[in-house]
Amino acid sequence: MNTKISVMISEEEINKRVCEIAEQISKDYAGKEVRLICILKGSVFYTCELAKRITIPVTLDFMSVSSYGSGDGTKSSGVVKIAKDLDETLEGKNVLIVEDIIDSGNTLSRLIPMLKERKPASLKITTLLDKPDRREVDDVTVDYVGFEIEDKFVVGYGLDYDQSYRDLPYIGVIEQ
Repeated sequence: MNTKISVMISEEEINKRVCEIAEQISKDYAGKEVRLICILKGSVFYTCELAKRITIPVTLDFMSVSSYGSGDGTKSSGVVKIAKDLDETLEGKNVLIVEDIIDSGNTLSRLIPMLKERKPASLKITTLLDKPDRREVDDVTVDYVGFEIEDKFVVGYGLDYDQSYRDLPYIGVIEQ
């Protein structure tokens, strides 16, 4: 496969921005502990880099979720399928959902109420990439955004195309 990928956001830019977000989270949660909820699989890279740079106590948990629906896979039914649920309780915890990319917001729109039922002390969201032009819901507020990007299909830093390119240290666009 001879695929050309152009760099949209360099490794250096990502590292700098992750440090800035970690610093802000550390300030916002000063004197507290924060539980990072990594949404698998794409968020693993961002979650690990963020956790290394946050200066307050951090715990990690992992969740695999998807919204599914119409037979052709292009539209969400609004039903959230949890393939892997959390291992630990959220009750009384300061929870930060860590996403790789948010576009329509449909999955998070369904997931957030489910997690709020578990009675966390607080619940916020961070994403490495945000595509606000693709948002289909109004009830998803992202508290910490790495980069706002235009509507392009991106790979790298955990994001994949058919399970490939996750390992790229930058965010790239597949050139057609």
